[in-house]
Amino acid sequence: MTNAVEMQHIRKYFASSQVLACDDVSLSVEKGEVHAIVGENGAGKTTLMSILYGLVAPDSGQILIDGAPVRITHPNDAIRHGIGMVHQHFKLVPSFTIAQNIMLGIEPNSAGFIDGKSEAENVRKLADSFGLPVNPDLRIREISVGMQQRVEILKILQRKAQVLILDEPTAVLTPQEVREFLNVVRRLAEGGRTILFITHKLAEVKAIADRVTTMRRGRHVGTHYAKDQTIRDMANLMVGRVVTLTVEKTPAKPGATVLEAHNLLVAGAGGVPAVFGASVDVRSGEILGIAGVSGNGQTELVEAIVGMRPVDGGTISLLGKDVTHALVRERREVGLAHIPEDRMTTGLNLTTNLDENVVVTAYQNEPYSHNGIFDFAPVRKLAQDIVDRFAVKSARVGEPIKTLSGGNLQKIVLGRELKGSPKLIVANQPTRGLDVGSIEFVHKTLIEERDKGAGVLLVSVELDEILALSDRIAVMFAGKVMAVLDRAEATEEKLGLLMAGSSLEHAETPDEKVSP
Repeated sequence: MTNAVEMQHIRKYFASSQVLACDDVSLSVEKGEVHAIVGENGAGKTTLMSILYGLVAPDSGQILIDGAPVRITHPNDAIRHGIGMVHQHFKLVPSFTIAQNIMLGIEPNSAGFIDGKSEAENVRKLADSFGLPVNPDLRIREISVGMQQRVEILKILQRKAQVLILDEPTAVLTPQEVREFLNVVRRLAEGGRTILFITHKLAEVKAIADRVTTMRRGRHVGTHYAKDQTIRDMANLMVGRVVTLTVEKTPAKPGATVLEAHNLLVAGAGGVPAVFGASVDVRSGEILGIAGVSGNGQTELVEAIVGMRPVDGGTISLLGKDVTHALVRERREVGLAHIPEDRMTTGLNLTTNLDENVVVTAYQNEPYSHNGIFDFAPVRKLAQDIVDRFAVKSARVGEPIKTLSGGNLQKIVLGRELKGSPKLIVANQPTRGLDVGSIEFVHKTLIEERDKGAGVLLVSVELDEILALSDRIAVMFAGKVMAVLDRAEATEEKLGLLMAGSSLEHAETPDEKVSP
């Protein structure tokens, strides 16, 4: 059978960052298969697929589509050859409707005027034909992230794509949306589409892929049938060593309370209430995990605690000091560190270099400034110390960071936030989009900080992560804390009930404070 896609001896070197992203990589993908591509952050997966889609020009190598050599130098070339790509960060116009986004550039028109009714009807028929129903009249800003991804898929299907490249497609989805998405992928493959699936989530590879190709340090290290490999096999091949998939930690030794947030009222987007009388406390030497489906007030709660969002009611105390209305800098001076949900925009400034990113939270302090005069030498030392301690691959003092992988960017955030031994670490989705090796590193680091005496507030939509790391678990639903459970009594079933808004016979009520 002729392969849908063949990439032969692909090489790509980025001179600006001195990174050999693809080193003589060859890949064959059969028609109608779901072919997963896995590897650590920076292994070359996205670069390889960007070459296939015409976003990056290879230095050498050849691409064949349906057995015929093709030249792809632009996404328009890829689209003409039946290739579509859904990027990890969606490329939609928020103020446009679903129909307008899907039909952008190919709108039905009459005498130069766009026919909105025909546009919506075309989208409705397209969506129904693939079993992906949408309301074409809704605007992108009004729909969930999962629905936005569906729009991206429909956009490339409208352009007759036979090969779909999906780059980290589940990184921003809730568990429910992930299950729905995997069903969509399987239906598309069964209908004859070829799916290239870039992911870090090896359980999803086992669930959906026919074959899996592993990349490491820019090289192709193996292609196997997914059914013949365990998750541990895949993880070890990705990293090149035995990976610890379980978190090793000793029992917590909690001490004094470092954070006490009581009866918080916090508004979300547009002033709509997002947190309703939520109370949490965190003690030194413990990890309090907050579980919940994304969108139930976790983000607003975190932003209120760290000072990024105003509090409409209630109080926040950090190490016994009232910081309810304190500035972010004042909270940091008390001992707070924040690993934000979005490292790409909130956590880092990708338009500048490593040095500026590691000192941005402390540039006004000694030894980085003396009497208002900036001193570059200690900043460079700090940057190098973080690169060395956290093994930030490809990062160099004084150079831009925009080309670094997601895992290495997260290591920069960790290094900056954990310098100076913070008393409270607020970690919001700290492993989102990371590979197994980077996840292992982040988990180990958080446990080490706990064991050194820090209190950790961990927010994650990954239930496995909450169960693996937490000493106590609070569950949020519709802006309220439904209950808190000691890790020993927490099960997936109990947490699932609370995450869905149900109560447990012996759990705290939403109005009760999360306490030991």
